[in-house]
Amino acid sequence: MRKTTALFSVLLGVLLLSGQAAAETKVGYLNVSRVTEESPQYQAARKALQRDLDRREKDLRAKAGKLKKLEDKLKRNGATMSASELKKLERDILSRQRKLKNARDEARDELALRQNEERNKLMRKVAEVVKAIGKEKGFDLILTDGVAYSSKKVDISDQVLSRLKKGFKKR
Repeated sequence: MRKTTALFSVLLGVLLLSGQAAAETKVGYLNVSRVTEESPQYQAARKALQRDLDRREKDLRAKAGKLKKLEDKLKRNGATMSASELKKLERDILSRQRKLKNARDEARDELALRQNEERNKLMRKVAEVVKAIGKEKGFDLILTDGVAYSSKKVDISDQVLSRLKKGFKKR
């Protein structure tokens, strides 16, 4: 019984002390998804990736169009072609199908890689800005994901966005 009372007293003391420390602690919250999506760096990267994707799609559509013409030729004239012409055309079609599939896979993989690179670059920049704001404004703790509620008083997302916009240089 005496041990339980002593343990309860120690826990109560710790809670009271932590309550005093919490009153002195300055906490902030950062809405990472909002900051990243609204940042000019994200917008510029998205536009650059879209331009590259559009260019690649145009090239892939052109290759697919050529392949389709050859497949149509095979359907139309296959019965009247010589065996060697038929075999040559079939090999050409198979080769182009493989190349087109490989080009699509390569484009998809490269796009994913570039998206990750851009995301990582932006997250490093956001981390720098958050760290700077944290030091300048005297924050003890800045939270991000996993927060169930935060008031505008502790939300530093606008400050981070403002700094990202100030530091943004168009490519």
